[in-house]
Amino acid sequence: METPLHWYALSAVVLFLKMFGISLYQGYCRIGRQQFKNPEDAAFVHRAPATEELPQVQRAARAWLNDVENIPIFLALGIAYVQLGLSAAAAPWLFGLFTLARIAHTLCYLAGLQPWRTVAYSVGIGSTLWMSAMILGAVL
Repeated sequence: METPLHWYALSAVVLFLKMFGISLYQGYCRIGRQQFKNPEDAAFVHRAPATEELPQVQRAARAWLNDVENIPIFLALGIAYVQLGLSAAAAPWLFGLFTLARIAHTLCYLAGLQPWRTVAYSVGIGSTLWMSAMILGAVL
């Protein structure tokens, strides 16, 4: 049976790859359209700088910002969960649900899918709340 550390580490790597994927998507959109806002990037491909980012790049940036608001909290709670030696049976559910929810949130954000983006966000928040309750139960 895998330990909570196993599930935590797997989630951390998958979340990193997901965020890296957002960066690759932004680059793909910029390169595909040869449209760059940064003057040095535009000059590199002999183009004038764009006045604003492509809509796809803007949407990906907002998905990235949402990750930056949520993933560090999950990672901090996950460390506490692992260090406190909490339930090995709940770990794949907690870590897996959060990770899958963040992937779904990003895909829904990029595709502009509501209410599914909110559903995915809520599942992720639910797993962090559940983890928080377990941590509080162990330390109080």
